[in-house]
Amino acid sequence: MYTSNGESYFVVDAHIALWDGRPENQRNLHGKQFIDCFYDYHRNLSPETEVWSYEDYLYQGGERLMKDLFADGYVDHAIFQPAFLGEFYHRGFGQTEEAFALASAHPDKLTYNHNFDPRNGEAGLDQLRADAERFGLKGVKLYTAEWHGDSRGWRLDDPWAYRYFEVCRELGITNIHVHKGPTIRPLDRDAFDVKDIDHVATDFTDLNFVVEHCGLPRLEDFCWIATQEPNVHAGLAVAMPFIHTRPKYFGQIIGELLYWIGEDRIQFSSDYALWTPKWLVEAFAAFEIPAELSEYAPLTVAQKKKILGLNAAKMYGLEVPAELRLPDADETATGPRGADESDLVKA
Repeated sequence: MYTSNGESYFVVDAHIALWDGRPENQRNLHGKQFIDCFYDYHRNLSPETEVWSYEDYLYQGGERLMKDLFADGYVDHAIFQPAFLGEFYHRGFGQTEEAFALASAHPDKLTYNHNFDPRNGEAGLDQLRADAERFGLKGVKLYTAEWHGDSRGWRLDDPWAYRYFEVCRELGITNIHVHKGPTIRPLDRDAFDVKDIDHVATDFTDLNFVVEHCGLPRLEDFCWIATQEPNVHAGLAVAMPFIHTRPKYFGQIIGELLYWIGEDRIQFSSDYALWTPKWLVEAFAAFEIPAELSEYAPLTVAQKKKILGLNAAKMYGLEVPAELRLPDADETATGPRGADESDLVKA
């Protein structure tokens, strides 16, 4: 929980990882390229006081994760969203066993989501069923630009992907988190395009599609899709740190999201260990839409509470203390939001 100016916030970090980017786990040059690209994001977008050494960044371990998130970072609950990247790392990038053990030891604080790749065909479907039973999966994290043999990506509307979503539906895996946004070296930019979200969201209305990184740098495409598909949500991983380096840009991002999809479908994420949550939570709770962006309505405390944790808590059925709850929003399912408020601001 975070408290500031008399307001208390229930914080859910909806996108974290426990990774191993150390040289001994790198399968090839691409493993080094991937973690180096992550570190460049971290170094260039963080306040100077929050920049880690490169060696610290390669691997954190469970003890440090628990300290950074829960002792120092105000987080009440966090959700693992692991990337496999087996073509680049011997044991994969996200550490399944270590993260699952940590989540099993702290079920009140951590939820473990896993991943699948539809290019694994029937064998992958069997593995998904086994993983769902073992991990008690509520969600999965998908990487459409992940390499797999000669393939350098896949689409959510591929026939085999549909087979996997049908099994998710059968198994009760309702929360589909998809990396759609920034390219990470050496993955291909267009394999992270958001346009296939439209197709699956229409065909699987009983699944939630959380577009991580809110589609950046294709925010406009994402907003036009998400506003017509009420089961599409925006994850703020990687968008959050712009609150420090480019506050006007962040104001445009959050202003566009609130206008198009509303306050109930946006989720806070630190993307740990890309960044730690402490400074991001503090900065977001204090953030105001810059004065020069008067076309956007002011960001309210209630909106901040939903974005920082209540929206993700609702999606994952997390218990929120009564004093930290808010009434559900009474909004229409589709179409732009907040037009009346922005008109009032301009007037």
